[in-house]
Amino acid sequence: MDIILYTKENCDFCAAAKSLVRNKQIPFTEYKLNEDFTKQILQSKFPEASTYPVIVIDNFRVGGFQELKETLNREMHDTRKLLNEGN
Repeated sequence: MDIILYTKENCDFCAAAKSLVRNKQIPFTEYKLNEDFTKQILQSKFPEASTYPVIVIDNFRVGGFQELKETLNREMHDTRKLLNEGN
């Protein structure tokens, strides 16, 4: 799973997203506003994105923090389900 977080300073949801993936021990790449990208560049890549963080998993924009949480929970559920079916 390839996770990219587009974040900005002083963003509680950005901090929560980073904490979530770290706690689940999932590697991720972080790009910071005004260090690694500009607002204009982000809007050209993801015109529908209007809040931070902007989260991309496997080259698909999933949304923000809430969508990240839901996606990871679904992935964990599907993995557990597959493991239980194998027994």
